[in-house]
Amino acid sequence: MKKTVFLTGATGNMGWAGFQELLKKKDRFNIRLLARPGKVNRKKLKPYMNDPAVSVIWGDLTNYDDVLAGVTGADYVLHVGGMVSPAADYFPEKTLKVNISSARNIAKAVLEQENADDIKVVYIGSVAQCGDRLFPVHWGRTGDPVYASRYDKYSVSKCEAERIITDSGIKKWVSIRQTGILYSGILKVVNPTAFHVPIRGMLEWATIEDSGRVLANVVEDWVPEDFWNRFYNISSGEQYRMTNYEFETRMLKALGLPSPEKVFEPQWFATQNFHGMWYTDADVLENYLHFRANVPVDDYFKEMMKSLPWYYNLAFLAPAFAVKMFMRAYAFEKGMGTQWWVDNDREKLDAFYGSEENYRSIKSWEQARPPYYEKNLGTAMAKGEVRVLDHGYDETKSIYDLSLEEIEAAAAFRGGRFIGPAEKIGVKGAVFEWECENGHRFPASLEFVLLGGGWCTTCPLDEVFENTTEKNRFISQVLRAQSRG
Repeated sequence: MKKTVFLTGATGNMGWAGFQELLKKKDRFNIRLLARPGKVNRKKLKPYMNDPAVSVIWGDLTNYDDVLAGVTGADYVLHVGGMVSPAADYFPEKTLKVNISSARNIAKAVLEQENADDIKVVYIGSVAQCGDRLFPVHWGRTGDPVYASRYDKYSVSKCEAERIITDSGIKKWVSIRQTGILYSGILKVVNPTAFHVPIRGMLEWATIEDSGRVLANVVEDWVPEDFWNRFYNISSGEQYRMTNYEFETRMLKALGLPSPEKVFEPQWFATQNFHGMWYTDADVLENYLHFRANVPVDDYFKEMMKSLPWYYNLAFLAPAFAVKMFMRAYAFEKGMGTQWWVDNDREKLDAFYGSEENYRSIKSWEQARPPYYEKNLGTAMAKGEVRVLDHGYDETKSIYDLSLEEIEAAAAFRGGRFIGPAEKIGVKGAVFEWECENGHRFPASLEFVLLGGGWCTTCPLDEVFENTTEKNRFISQVLRAQSRG
């Protein structure tokens, strides 16, 4: 009997890639999509409307009845949909509403089913959930502190939505935290948020094709039971591990344009308050789902160019000064441009540069490039040993085998207390009461706190620098490693 996969966000980048991969398996799966009934979406999905393996629910993630219609009868729920950047940066309050309410609707709809315990839910999170991770704490893994950078309501929405799914009572869930996705359209998208990204930062990318295979492979029967009720980072592997400077260099080269030094000013790029890291654990997901095509990264950038309109191949004809003038407009855009903040928004200038003094001290690319930049290699590297964060408990043990004393110690490591009830320790999915260093009591599962890196649900996730003290050794090990100006 064919199983039914309910996919949200199918008209977005990752969702579309997943849909295309699922279509290759339509002899074994029924594919159900939820899409907003706009002109663009209708045109995009028109070729599939007569496919008996595909059904489309025209509706909205924020409408419970639409979500319920998608979940009812589904064996798998792949929740990819929601608002993402750059729209999320321009409409932060709408992003909170859409991303959080959709997660609530998914959880409620699943739990309402008679076979709720058999439905497997895949939530797609984000690397943004781990906030600023600049050198020397640029290596990360699941279980690291979850928090948002200042003003990053998208990250706040993803953190909260993830908690809703993991602690809802759903029996079989998984959260896959998506990193930056490489696809040809990224070469066409230009907006001011590009300068919110510190040139010194790090990111381990995933290709759009690999991301699509994650969604298609996660519904296979060969996925083992121990895959579920955990958190994963996704990437296309070590070779897709780049500093942001190296990424900009590769992207400009693919377009036939000069190096970053020729077309940008170093002051245009924020120096902090974003997100991104290199992973020590991204291979874990690959070992379960076998989704990587292992295309050499330089070859992949060349392939991205081939799918662009012909006129992009003429970009090399543009002189560097013309490209620079074009990009300057985005750096100075009212409201979102980093250079507009200099004279008009002191709070954002302080958040993204540390201070006006820090901003004005940037005089050259030598200051702006990543640590240990070596010009003769033509790339940017952060050298040194991998620095792994302490999670405050014995990770060689299953969280279900931890004693009361060990859980209390983990809570104390986070600056708070474990309230209980102790008799639920060892029960999968059990929700306990905790207290943070600021005196807030909140409910959370061991999975959410220890495996996911979550903590207080009352403290504002995008104000950790203001609300965290040295008592919270868990988050402080990240914060104190990074200068905030």
